Amino acid sequence: MATLTKRSTIYLDPEIHRALRLKALETSRSMSELINEAVREALAEDAEDLAAFEERANEPLISYDQMIKRLRRDGKI
Repeated sequence: MATLTKRSTIYLDPEIHRALRLKALETSRSMSELINEAVREALAEDAEDLAAFEERANEPLISYDQMIKRLRRDGKI
């Protein structure tokens, strides 16, 4: 683990805690390492989503009705 860390208290569902503890044992990693990795991955996904929104910001908007008509026309529904 990194030398500069912050301590925090989190509350986990008992079953998630048990699963996390077992995974830590089986992978020879700490629960903190597993939680940090999961949070990093979630934040990276958020960053990717935000980048995708920014890329599409200038695309024209389409109404729900227009989208349904387009899907019907294309045989998707």
